[in-house]
Amino acid sequence: MNNQFQSIKEVILTRRTTKPQQMNGQVIPDALVEQLLQLADWAPTHGHTEPWRFIVYAGDSVKEFCRQHADLYQHNCSADKFQQAKYEKLLHMGDTASHILVSYMRRGDLPKIPELEEIAATSCAIQNLLLGANALGMASYWGSGGMAYHPSMKKMLGLRDEDLVLGILYLGYADKSAGEGKRQVPLAQKVTWHR
Repeated sequence: MNNQFQSIKEVILTRRTTKPQQMNGQVIPDALVEQLLQLADWAPTHGHTEPWRFIVYAGDSVKEFCRQHADLYQHNCSADKFQQAKYEKLLHMGDTASHILVSYMRRGDLPKIPELEEIAATSCAIQNLLLGANALGMASYWGSGGMAYHPSMKKMLGLRDEDLVLGILYLGYADKSAGEGKRQVPLAQKVTWHR
């Protein structure tokens, strides 16, 4: 195996999810986040629609996004279902993260390309970004909780009806390793060979 394969294999096999609460508050230089976005921009794309989009929150806007996210939850939750603990979690989710990126699929103008392919391309862009973050020693978390998929999030972000939020990415640094990875289903049960 060549060195390039070994390097990318190492990055893929060591990528882990680190919850934002486990991040240490150290700030990532914006220039490094820009480099991660450049990696994201090289995801595969059918018809060159390049549907991935990122809204980046840095500095004071991280806490502002978290406040808006928590408020969305409060305003769109009935009184009998509202949980103060969930509100507080959303409010403080980014307290020790450096950057928050909302990733969404912007539906292209080629209706012949299935929406699923646009979602897949955006997911590949996110994976490129997460792998780059791992290679740079960053901690990352791809979150889909709270109001991420609720129509009110799209409205808050100024997205169109046909656009689709695919997650909220938290970036930072952590003092401890996220630990060993695991797979619960053996690869042999996921692959069928025909020879």
